[in-house]
Amino acid sequence: MIYTIIDVETTGKSNKLTEISIFKHDGTQVIDEFTSLINPEQWIPDYITALTGIDNGMVADAPMFSEIAQRILDFTADCVFVAHNVNFDYNAIRNEFKAIGVDFNRKKLCTIRLARKLMPGHRSYSLGKLCNALHIHITDRHRARGDAEATVILFQLLLAQEHAETVFEDFLKKSSKEATLPSHLPTSVFNNLPNAPGIYYFKNKKGKIIYVGKAKAIKKRVLSHFYSKTKKSLAMCRETADIDFVLSGSELIALLMEDAAIKQHYPEYNQVAKRSKKRYAIFSYSDRKGIVHIAYNTLKATPNPILILDSITECRQEIERICSKFELCPKYCHLQEAVTSCNHFKIHTCKGVCKDDENPETYNQRVLQALESLQQHKKDVILKQKGRYDYEDAFIMIAQGTYLGYGFIDKTEQINTTEELETFLIRQQDNSDIQKIIRKELICNY
Repeated sequence: MIYTIIDVETTGKSNKLTEISIFKHDGTQVIDEFTSLINPEQWIPDYITALTGIDNGMVADAPMFSEIAQRILDFTADCVFVAHNVNFDYNAIRNEFKAIGVDFNRKKLCTIRLARKLMPGHRSYSLGKLCNALHIHITDRHRARGDAEATVILFQLLLAQEHAETVFEDFLKKSSKEATLPSHLPTSVFNNLPNAPGIYYFKNKKGKIIYVGKAKAIKKRVLSHFYSKTKKSLAMCRETADIDFVLSGSELIALLMEDAAIKQHYPEYNQVAKRSKKRYAIFSYSDRKGIVHIAYNTLKATPNPILILDSITECRQEIERICSKFELCPKYCHLQEAVTSCNHFKIHTCKGVCKDDENPETYNQRVLQALESLQQHKKDVILKQKGRYDYEDAFIMIAQGTYLGYGFIDKTEQINTTEELETFLIRQQDNSDIQKIIRKELICNY
């Protein structure tokens, strides 16, 4: 088997290559080498120059990637792509090929993951610290050739380890996830994840939470992040060194847990929704004919709001829903303005109150039912949920429309009152995002 041991330097955030170094290895020794600076066709940031020593003047006359692409394709053909933190180098090169319309696919091996397996017990598996621990001298640190040459020496040490052949074969199997998992994430951590509902925390090497997610099947969802090729996923996975999780029992409780965790930790890779300062409300009033209207306006301009929402679109969607469900008139629900009689493009359930085909009293009865349904969220509600384990149930508690939290309770417990149930409650903060989640669930239940 032939291996190509590779290191690249890039422009940083945009990840355009500035240098590449490839050592071809036959499993015994280096048999060929290719190293080149690359013109990234964009400015190299000062902080990258400070790290690598590669400045804009050095690459000005260097070949563009498209000019050496065929050389790289030929050099790595039928070889295993080897690198320290392989997904970074592999994806950087693959994206360059993608930009010129060429597919690049090679089998991969990561020397971080191999070292974790074959040389356990080191405090750090970063190239610098691992090489220092193994007394491997690195010439020109953070230059492609210097780092690639050090990786070659590390690779040869790995090949010489006991059981190396078996480990290499296992890592190269198509069914193996070793090449997919982030380099800094121990396989045991991933293997311990459950395929059950809950939330999960991605943590960096310092233990800081960098991402929170929810899932119906945690392990399956986590793995999908590692297969994703978006810039956000690639950057996040490069930093991931640990994954923690909390079981929820149900997807709904997982949603509530996720919202609380994001607002508590503000993880770098979660895009926390920015709340609009202006909020809106649905309200009702009667006209001179005695017909009850359902309308919406800004919250400030609404004296007795029935339902408070975050946008005009949400207001219209909610009114469209009840207009259709209770066979109301789009004109008197203010989904159509300045019309004599309704002619809505989507809702055709009106019984003719706008044409005097239905008397206002009969129409108003349905309006009142619709308004009552909008206020379901203001009631005391206990939503029963599936527990985390077979022996327990879960619940969500809402009092007068305010979300109080969730809880888990053994199925053998005898609960007769709300007060008794409250002893199992894990109290949580209410907010507009939580209300949106709860409202959607209540709509489905009523």
